[in-house]
Amino acid sequence: MKILGIETSCDETGIAIYDDIHGLIANQLYSQVKLHADYGGVVPELASRDHIRKTVPLIQAALKEAHLDSADIDGVAYTAGPGLIGALMVGASIGRSLAYAWNVPAIAVHHMEGHLLAPMLEDNPPEFPFVALLVSGGHTQLISVTGIGQYELIGESIDDAAGEAFDKTAKLLGLDYPGGAKLSKLAQQGNASRFSFPRPMTDRPGLDFSFSGLKTAAANTIYQHSTEGNELDSQTKADIARAFEDALVDTLLIKSRRALDQTGFNRLVIAGGVSANNTLRDKLTQLMQQRKGQVYYPRLEFCTDNGAMIAYAGMIHLKAKQYSDLAINVRPRWPLNELSVVNE
Repeated sequence: MKILGIETSCDETGIAIYDDIHGLIANQLYSQVKLHADYGGVVPELASRDHIRKTVPLIQAALKEAHLDSADIDGVAYTAGPGLIGALMVGASIGRSLAYAWNVPAIAVHHMEGHLLAPMLEDNPPEFPFVALLVSGGHTQLISVTGIGQYELIGESIDDAAGEAFDKTAKLLGLDYPGGAKLSKLAQQGNASRFSFPRPMTDRPGLDFSFSGLKTAAANTIYQHSTEGNELDSQTKADIARAFEDALVDTLLIKSRRALDQTGFNRLVIAGGVSANNTLRDKLTQLMQQRKGQVYYPRLEFCTDNGAMIAYAGMIHLKAKQYSDLAINVRPRWPLNELSVVNE
């Protein structure tokens, strides 16, 4: 069977085709970074309009890449939430319409389930059960995963998510949008001993996260070391970036260790945009080596939003005959624990 996956939850248009025997056979991605850069963040209306322009041409490109036509497709999966409602409506409307026109099932996919399952696209996929650390966009979550659709949220951000804190702090440092990756690169040049920022909510029990205070600590340090009307010197910027990244990564590390202790699992999955951070990957790899466990990541191109993860998740639900009806429904907010269990 072959399924078309459509991802339009935010500012990337991702289209992919997944074959249940041969795996991923087409993958197309268009990023709107340049479109939103002048505004310092995603403009929802512009994002929706760009998805309208790009989705169908990318579907055509994916079919051409896979040497297929519409008659070869057995199902259409699309991101139905969470995300920006206008952007979601573009993908859902096109996906549902194509499924109707091609007389194949439509599958509404949860964006975060797509991220959670992205490591399954690799040659060495994780087995259940595992703890998943999802750090994508506005989400930072720890989830106990015992099977497809068997997701227990055990920790989440109560204010800014990790990715948001990265981007907002980068903006405070004068880095261009999107700033998270630029901040991480700058941090490599920083002196780790010059500044020390708090590791929020690690001095108390629990698995929830809070990064707004960390962002404030960075903002205060930037203010204190700025002279009247002058920007920070480049080394101070790098030192602040290093202190910020170290604090955020340590916080994710501490909470992940607690989640593993709480569940008793020895496998850890990390996915979402921040999972591409090299410092985080290195520290979590060291953690799991110490615990004699295993850590799993998607390849870098599947850390950010992409159609491949939606196609993969859609294939699982297609095989389980968990289809969507003719109504076009999207959910900007959608708890993972509301998904149906898939019995394999």
